[in-house]
Amino acid sequence: MTELSSKDLLGIEDLSKGEIELILSTAESFAEVATRTIKKVPTLRGRTVVNLFLEPSTRTRTSFELACKRLSADVINISGPSSSAVKGESLKDTAKTIEAMHPDVVVVRHSAAGSARMLADLMAASIVNAGDGSHEHPTQALLDAFTIKKHLGCVAGLHVGIVGDIAHSRVARSNIAALTKLGAEVTVIGPPTLMPACIEDLGVRVSYDFDRAIGDLDVIYLLRIQLERQGRALFPSLREYSSLFGLNVRRLSLAKESAIVMHPGPMNRGVEISGEVADMDRAVITDQVANGIATRMAVLYLLVGGGETESAADQGR
Repeated sequence: MTELSSKDLLGIEDLSKGEIELILSTAESFAEVATRTIKKVPTLRGRTVVNLFLEPSTRTRTSFELACKRLSADVINISGPSSSAVKGESLKDTAKTIEAMHPDVVVVRHSAAGSARMLADLMAASIVNAGDGSHEHPTQALLDAFTIKKHLGCVAGLHVGIVGDIAHSRVARSNIAALTKLGAEVTVIGPPTLMPACIEDLGVRVSYDFDRAIGDLDVIYLLRIQLERQGRALFPSLREYSSLFGLNVRRLSLAKESAIVMHPGPMNRGVEISGEVADMDRAVITDQVANGIATRMAVLYLLVGGGETESAADQGR
């Protein structure tokens, strides 16, 4: 397989195992660009990417912007406070306005589930979902799989524990889809009030006891509590949550010595992860950030630049 079947990346649920593996192998070739003195290849020269972030973001927006620039694409950044959305403009009208400017790719983050798919139906440009409500965050799952593969050598056969606010997490949904397609076993861990109904239907195990589950894990993936997506209190206090489901030095001592710790950010130190654990070498959180650039370069290249005959990462040498 040498290209993706769709013009858009809307969710992991739309990708085959082969397409996920293609993105990861392409990201591997782009990772080397970050080590060069001049961190740029001409792969997408003349292409235009619009980053439409109508929900707050630091890591994802910056990562996509750097990915665009390293591919030599022209990039325009639109954030919620600086857009006409604050004046009441609908997403549909925003899409029509951007479409009239003929971009090649629109990267969109929005608080509404399904917003990326709506744009894909309206626009000729390739749409990349950078997070739509509680639905999906596909490039996060791809960079996470890439990080796991780089640190542990493979994804298939590993046991990954995703811990925390499963019910409100688009990261959890995308990671479950990606990791199970790649052959990993996934256990979701958290309080019953933060566990979606029928989550087992996604092919995962469920545990409500972090101490009991942690010893079997190769990857400990911690999630932030999505307080902004919760309409009511779903646990007594952050202190109680941390005592039962936070990863601290004592709890980490129950894990395999080879197990790695991951977090999509932003972290709440002292809640889902202690400061001591976050700063350990086995916490690969900053590696996730670095790998996000290469992974997003791969996605952009495969969507709109994959027809080039020269190897993408060899261009510009």
